[in-house]
Amino acid sequence: MSILVTGATGTIGSLIIQGLADAGAGVKALVRQAGKREFPAGVTEVVADLTDVASMRAALSSVRTLFLLNAVTPDEVTQALIALNLAREAGIERIVYLSVIHADKFTNVPHFTGKHTVERMIKSHDIPATILRPAYFMQNDLMVQQTIQNYAVYPMPVGSAGVSMIDARDIADVAVAELLRRDRASSALDPVTLELIGPQPLTGASVAKIWSSALGREITYGGDDVTAFEEQLASYGPNWLAYDMSLMMAGIQTFGMQAAEGTAEQLQALIGHPLRTYEDFVRESVAGS
Repeated sequence: MSILVTGATGTIGSLIIQGLADAGAGVKALVRQAGKREFPAGVTEVVADLTDVASMRAALSSVRTLFLLNAVTPDEVTQALIALNLAREAGIERIVYLSVIHADKFTNVPHFTGKHTVERMIKSHDIPATILRPAYFMQNDLMVQQTIQNYAVYPMPVGSAGVSMIDARDIADVAVAELLRRDRASSALDPVTLELIGPQPLTGASVAKIWSSALGREITYGGDDVTAFEEQLASYGPNWLAYDMSLMMAGIQTFGMQAAEGTAEQLQALIGHPLRTYEDFVRESVAGS
């Protein structure tokens, strides 16, 4: 029996596969096309599509534990519900699902509400699962690093309500810990929901200040204009996705992305090391550029 990881070729999935392999777990990596990337020794590549029921049935055979990650796509909910139903059909009782923080609060944001629908299914069917609800990924800002360095502007309209950004490596560390905890248990464990945050809330202005310090010159915050942000995204990607992201940014400006007091300490105890700071992320990014 093994742990099946979906989203295996993405940032989070790749980190989780490496962490599980390092821990000596039996791992299957779900991919849509064989041979597109190299996995750690001992990891088995499984070809399937989350919307292809037959291939998913085959992929879930001989699986004890499932990590479910669905990319932001128009059929994200369909993919997730099919996977969970087929997992139940296969008798899988150890599941970790990657959702998003405030999935129940950002009700007009398509991919947030989609993930909340999946959470509702998990809860209504008493599926033994850990629901992980991460805040904004620090690594999202790699997409705008050249803009920051070339134009001295931090362009992500995150506002001033406070966003406790989290490093993708810490998300993966929590996921690995929960997958191993469930996989190694003698029976199905109680459901758990964990909000995943970084060590401190950040604003557009404080993020710009951190980049200023790392680059040795002034970086300014580009402001809260989500319409301009949407137009920029739509110039090189699908307009439905650009609109979804602009709605998310508007929600971040209104509600922020923070968790209950003591959450950071709980996460650090779970993963056994301090949460990575945004300052650390920026220094590494600048050094690697």
